[in-house]
Amino acid sequence: MLGAIAGDIIGSVYEWHNIKRTDFPLFDLGCTFTDDTVLTVAIADAILNKSSYGEKLREYFELYPGRGYGSHFRKWAAHHSSKAYYSMGNGSAMRVSPVGFGFNTLDEVLREAKRSAEPTHNHPEGIKGAQATASAIFLARRGASKDEIKRYIEDHFAYDLDESLDQIRTYYRFDETCPGSVPQAIRAFLESNDYEDAIRKAISIGGDSDTIACITGGIAQAFYKAIPHPIKKKVFEILDERLKRTVGEFSKLHLGENVLADQGESLI
Repeated sequence: MLGAIAGDIIGSVYEWHNIKRTDFPLFDLGCTFTDDTVLTVAIADAILNKSSYGEKLREYFELYPGRGYGSHFRKWAAHHSSKAYYSMGNGSAMRVSPVGFGFNTLDEVLREAKRSAEPTHNHPEGIKGAQATASAIFLARRGASKDEIKRYIEDHFAYDLDESLDQIRTYYRFDETCPGSVPQAIRAFLESNDYEDAIRKAISIGGDSDTIACITGGIAQAFYKAIPHPIKKKVFEILDERLKRTVGEFSKLHLGENVLADQGESLI
């Protein structure tokens, strides 16, 4: 999930100021974590504590207001009696990476991805985007090749993953739906050479840059197994103590990686 968070932070300055190339400064002074990170950590917290996804999403919204949430999500989160609003937006996919890392079978991942989406994104396309992202992460961390991941996503979710980034980049504009951003994010991973390259390529198509890089980043972390130390270090400088603690606990339990110790941090 740290790979998704890093993608969000790196892409945060390009969401409304798109850049259509890969040779940009990786971290800008304005880089920060957005709702993508907050809700990703909320899902991780729910998995760690076997809590309700919906309740954790609301809890983290209250803890971190003003982080760029969509208007429908804000209304839903502000009223505990609110029902899901049938969204097909990419919010379900941006926050799902902990599901891909946190469960041990593909059936569990598909089930939990659906459950993580349903409190808000209960439209079939919203669920599909979450399941496609989480299953790509699961397959990547289990050692599947890029061709195997591509075939699975195409066969089970009917996403077109054949269009190249060079083609996409020529026309792509802001699209916050799952059908309009999840396939593009997966394609950025498929064309990448390493984790950093995946993030750069995701951002280079434009559009909803932080979310596309967040989705790509989760898959890239699972596939390449490592995030460069300077990227992790910068991410931990930007996150607050609560977010770092949950990321650290989740990474240690589900990835066997003590990411806080790597950065000279502690869970205490």
